[in-house]
Amino acid sequence: MGGRCFEDWQVGDTLTHQPSRTVTETDNLLFSAMTHNTQPLHLDAEAARASEFGRILVNSTFTFSLCVGLSVGDTTVGTLVANLGFDKVVTPLPTFIGDTLTCHSEILELRESKSRPQAGIVIFRHWLTNQRGETVLSCQRSALIQRRAA
Repeated sequence: MGGRCFEDWQVGDTLTHQPSRTVTETDNLLFSAMTHNTQPLHLDAEAARASEFGRILVNSTFTFSLCVGLSVGDTTVGTLVANLGFDKVVTPLPTFIGDTLTCHSEILELRESKSRPQAGIVIFRHWLTNQRGETVLSCQRSALIQRRAA
């Protein structure tokens, strides 16, 4: 399914995106290395074992990126003009290697674009739940979305 045009959304629309994604050690290691994040809690099993969590924590910026990525197929693929911003990113619980994450989205706000009449602004709330149904990340995304051609 492709993304939706501005007119296709209504405030309150909610989606659960598929597929879900199981986070691997390779995901965490490569993402941490690519972003130069040397936090031992992400990379050093012994340091992580000595922490209050007792095991490696998945890099939260990977979790954030995965959240947005899992939502794109149902929301903005082919209709996105630009992401305008990300707000209120929170990680109420850690993500661990082996967790299976599912992304959900809700439309919070719709408004006309003053500068681009061929597009509108959609405010999404995205959140990730793990295999136990616990929310591990939530955020808001403002996106400039194409309108249907007249």
